Amino acid sequence: MKVTIDITRTKESKLPSIDFSNLPFGKVLSDHMFIADYKDNMWQNPRILPLDTLDIHPANMALHYGQSIFEGMKASINKEGVPMLFRPEKHVERINASARRMCMPELPEELFIEAVKSMVWLERGWIPKDEGSALYIRPFMFATDNFIGVAPSKTFTFMILTLPVGPYYPKPVRLLADEQYVRAAKGGTGEAKAAGNYAGSLLPARIAQEKGFDQVLWLDARYRKFVQEVGTMNIFFSIDGKLITPSCDGAILKGITRMSIIEIFRDKGIEVEERPITIDELFEAYDAGLLDEVFGSGTAAVVSHVSAISYKDRIMQFDQNKFNLSLMAKKEINQLRNGTIVDTRGWVVPVDNHVMV
Repeated sequence: MKVTIDITRTKESKLPSIDFSNLPFGKVLSDHMFIADYKDNMWQNPRILPLDTLDIHPANMALHYGQSIFEGMKASINKEGVPMLFRPEKHVERINASARRMCMPELPEELFIEAVKSMVWLERGWIPKDEGSALYIRPFMFATDNFIGVAPSKTFTFMILTLPVGPYYPKPVRLLADEQYVRAAKGGTGEAKAAGNYAGSLLPARIAQEKGFDQVLWLDARYRKFVQEVGTMNIFFSIDGKLITPSCDGAILKGITRMSIIEIFRDKGIEVEERPITIDELFEAYDAGLLDEVFGSGTAAVVSHVSAISYKDRIMQFDQNKFNLSLMAKKEINQLRNGTIVDTRGWVVPVDNHVMV
């Protein structure tokens, strides 16, 4: 489908007032927002408007029944000043997988990609240039029928916001393996980026923080033994020369940074296993001196070192000076994003001004 986006530019940009050396994550938004409407069984009226509030009826179904999904992406800038996207087609695949699970309409790839490109090009002055910083892109979709009843909405809104951000986790994180709460179970919505998944994680995350930890290391719903993921990241373990990450079983988010790291290491000849792994196996490897490093991966964090994992009455501590694989992964992804190494896989997509014609 050919996508024509109507653009109304802001009369006065906030950009001159932004302190790029102080960017609290998620709190500084750029000047514009993208909107498209789904009604009469089709997406229509794609447009970019000055950032503003929304007029929502109190019976809006997303507020009552949670039909809401989202994605997280980043745009960086290369040495020539060209904005760069990282594997945008994978984000289309994932948001459409989330849409199917949540009984929502899929987005045509052309609409999604052109909307993202148009927003990034229009807001390219908002892309921070410091290492580890980027323009965070938040595509999201929510129900818009006004009806108090448990049924799928027939109308939806798709939007994109952009935000300049610094590093998500500027220092290593401490994790608490939770025995009481679970994030997701097989057959549930854990594989979808559904808003409700994150709402359910807030209380356990707060409890972990009150105990001196940064995030929860989620365990499976049935046995409370198999490691799943961290609150905002997938998780990797380097054990005896192998890189191990929990296999996606329907309860784990299929992270795009995760899949990229797996491909990078396999291309380098490093063995990567995607398989179930228990918290007990981790402690056994740690006691044997075989658990070399632990790190998380995600769009917001890219790669984040884990300095400690606590479970029951035990804790594992990790020496950040011995971390090698995580540094290698983070360096290569960041270099791909800023264009300082050649992209041989076709992962990086430049954004140029043709999208605004």
